[in-house]
Amino acid sequence: MIDLHYWPTPNGHKITIFLEETGTPYRIVPVDISRGDQFKPDFLQIAPNNRMPAIVDPDPADANGPLSVFESGAILVYLADKVGRFLPAEIRPRTEVLQWLFWQMGGLGPMAGQNHHFGTYAPEKIPYAIERYVKETNRLYGVLDRRLAGRDFIAGDYSIADMASYPWIVPYERQAQRLEDFPNLKRWFDAMAARPAVQRAYKVGEAYRTRPVVDEESRKILFGQTAATVAPKA
Repeated sequence: MIDLHYWPTPNGHKITIFLEETGTPYRIVPVDISRGDQFKPDFLQIAPNNRMPAIVDPDPADANGPLSVFESGAILVYLADKVGRFLPAEIRPRTEVLQWLFWQMGGLGPMAGQNHHFGTYAPEKIPYAIERYVKETNRLYGVLDRRLAGRDFIAGDYSIADMASYPWIVPYERQAQRLEDFPNLKRWFDAMAARPAVQRAYKVGEAYRTRPVVDEESRKILFGQTAATVAPKA
């Protein structure tokens, strides 16, 4: 039974998609990021970057006691290797999946995240910042659209690269994008949305959206931290 420290964000959805696709037993440990759960000392022990998701596997392959993993990309690689699915063992197809996983981690996620921040959450609307990240998100959509030409999935076969990227496309309207402008991406997006495991994963998240994610209190928690404010208390 995997313990999944989770909140229904794009990065959280990545992991529930994998767990639902593979039928891996898991238990949700809610991390309400709008109320500061990610800064609690016990969570810091498994996620030193104060970000969810994180997992604790009580039964890792080395049998040396529970193993914790943070960072959603690392979690997907770990779980795929543990279960033996959605990440090939052969060097070339494995590299294909990993480079697109890291593309999402280093590009699509951070840029779309800044798009969300300046377009939705920032108390001051800064036109330059909004335009910068809307355009960069659009460029990345184009990269993915070209990649999906003639392919059902990002790396050919369905993989953790698809699970990582899909949740960051779901809020496309909030990112000021039109899927109709990217026909290959839209075809892939619709196929992903139709997968029963993806639908189950998003259903899991519905139980945790019980209050507004961002209000004045949570804005300070989410966007106002420094090294000093999150340091463990002596």
